Amino acid sequence: MSPRTPSEQTVVARHGWLQAAATVLGALIVMGVVAALGLWAAGAADLPDNAFPRVVAATVVTAVGGTIQLSGNAGELATTRAGLTVTPLSVTLVGALVLAAGFLRPLRHRTVTGAGQLAEWAARIAVLWLLALLALALAARQTFAVSLGEGTLADIGELFGLAPEVGFTTDVPLTLFFGLLWLAGVLVLALLVSRVVPLPPRLLRLQQTVRPAAYAMVVLLLACVVLGILIALVVVVTRGHAAQTFALILLGMPNLVWLCFTIGLGATWNGRVEGPFGLPMPHVLDQVLRGQEVSALNLSTIAEYDGRVWWLVVVDAVLLLGAAVVMARGSPARMPAWRQAVHMAVALALTVLVICLVGRISAHYGLSLLGIGDLAGDLAGEVFLKPEVWPALGFALLWGLLTGLLGGLLVRPVRWRRADQEGWKA
Repeated sequence: MSPRTPSEQTVVARHGWLQAAATVLGALIVMGVVAALGLWAAGAADLPDNAFPRVVAATVVTAVGGTIQLSGNAGELATTRAGLTVTPLSVTLVGALVLAAGFLRPLRHRTVTGAGQLAEWAARIAVLWLLALLALALAARQTFAVSLGEGTLADIGELFGLAPEVGFTTDVPLTLFFGLLWLAGVLVLALLVSRVVPLPPRLLRLQQTVRPAAYAMVVLLLACVVLGILIALVVVVTRGHAAQTFALILLGMPNLVWLCFTIGLGATWNGRVEGPFGLPMPHVLDQVLRGQEVSALNLSTIAEYDGRVWWLVVVDAVLLLGAAVVMARGSPARMPAWRQAVHMAVALALTVLVICLVGRISAHYGLSLLGIGDLAGDLAGEVFLKPEVWPALGFALLWGLLTGLLGGLLVRPVRWRRADQEGWKA
């Protein structure tokens, strides 16, 4: 057996357990810091029983696809109902970026990436990720006492000995399962997007077809987030509400801007806002959803409150055309414009599908006595938001075909000139 060369030893060292631990730990630290700052800005630091660290852990768990179960207890004569489904996508996004950077770092500037070596490197990260996620899942559990306030409800509670509580626990098996799926998605997407890491030989054909489209969609989503942050900072300077705005930026900015992006495409989201709950969004969107049983959130319904919503169409058009140009510039020089349009349409439809899946919101809480009514007064409420998926995908396909064709035609002279130069050099 021949001894390893120094370069081979360096490659092995770069894929060691220490590097995997640094990648996982770095991602979790960044996610924890962002979640803690966002919750602090939202006022969660004042939670009783030193619950703040456990709420931070629960936020990180939900950000990577974990499942948090809400539970309630109000004694023998009363029942509570509670539920929560929401993904803090700001925490998700920073975690995905750090994980992807750590995963790709030892693979940069290599001429060949072997499938076996790549799988071994990903497996080390996955093992440590599952162990860290298990620790977070076990730490993310807490119970809170719910005050009945004063008046009739408090008197009833004292008479019947009601002591309502609401708490949360983690479904550990589901959390580990979905957390692993999330990690796999992040690592696969990182490979598809990276321009400096070669794909394994069997996947090289994806390098000229899938990779440009995937890269363009990531650029598009990040551009939406950056634009949303800039607008939020302008709002802070001009109108105040710094704490609420920074809580939105650190916890749910992608939830808001990606929702607005799909609405600008023509999509409709159905929802309802009732009681003290609210959505992490501008007041006008809350107005549309508050009051009726179920309200439609789209361009026409929002325009009844604020006509400036039509600017979303213009912003979407500019962003999509920019993404189409980015995709066309990264595609093979001789690829026809109609194929660019098809690639853009499929990529945009998949992107909108992911937004529809991760952007859903659902929360409710109530207290009933002997099965009668909601007695929690100002505490009772419900909020939910879900998309009409198939129409949203249809609009995404149409926008993708149009902007993909335009982007391909715009860069066509540059790409053909590049192809001629490459052919002349050959």
